[in-house]
Amino acid sequence: MARLAAFDMDGTLLLPSHQLGHQTLASLLALHQRDVHLAFATGRHLLEMQILRQRITLPAWLITGNGTRVHDLEGHLLFASDLSPSVAEEVLHSRWESTATVHVFNDDGWFTDVPVPQMLQAHALSGFGYQLRDLKSFPAHQVTKICFVDDHHALLPLQGQLEAAIGDRATICFSAWDCLEVLPLNCNKGSALAMLCQHLSLTLAECMAFGDAMNDREMLSLVGKGFVMGNAMSQLKSALPHLPVIGHCETQAVSHYLDHWMATPHLAYSPEC
Repeated sequence: MARLAAFDMDGTLLLPSHQLGHQTLASLLALHQRDVHLAFATGRHLLEMQILRQRITLPAWLITGNGTRVHDLEGHLLFASDLSPSVAEEVLHSRWESTATVHVFNDDGWFTDVPVPQMLQAHALSGFGYQLRDLKSFPAHQVTKICFVDDHHALLPLQGQLEAAIGDRATICFSAWDCLEVLPLNCNKGSALAMLCQHLSLTLAECMAFGDAMNDREMLSLVGKGFVMGNAMSQLKSALPHLPVIGHCETQAVSHYLDHWMATPHLAYSPEC
């Protein structure tokens, strides 16, 4: 019996429009009423997730910034991890052979030096947005994570450059098809969820989790029941071939699975049902 359910947001719990479906909200409420802890595990910023949690009107633990921050139901900080200043300085001040836009995150918000209004569509529900800033002068000791945004195939060479330069001092992963992130070493949703479980006196075997991108890999592999979305990155499906693949976020597949699990846990689940 799962006692905690952890959900990635974009591409998993949210619709492609980045909205929360009514059916999904009803399933989360039913899960909460069964005394199952809810945890939103996302690359989104804490400031944004606090807004979304209030709109969802359900108590949920927050794992934000892809595991760099963990907060309790009242918003108290349980865990924090930042990029080492030397890594942040090297990433921000080096000349990378890339056309990607660069985005820096810390507790104060999201910063970039090039306007990218199309990226704000994903944050329409919360109204959260970036602040324009000269990143070359950004304080290296105030960086939680750095994201590069571009076409996926354009990011692949950059991934190789970053791994060659700082791969032993940071975690580098795709949080979406078009987003490559530089995170603190050994920092991911899985390690953050493990700390949350310790706080709650739970084991990871008592958790279920859902995700669609490579930043979900550790979390999905560590829990008792991990589920890969049908719309997940092919790399994630290849990395975790033993995990069941459920339906698409467009059809609220997480809700479909949760309803099945709560009503008929003894029966096999089919995404087509």
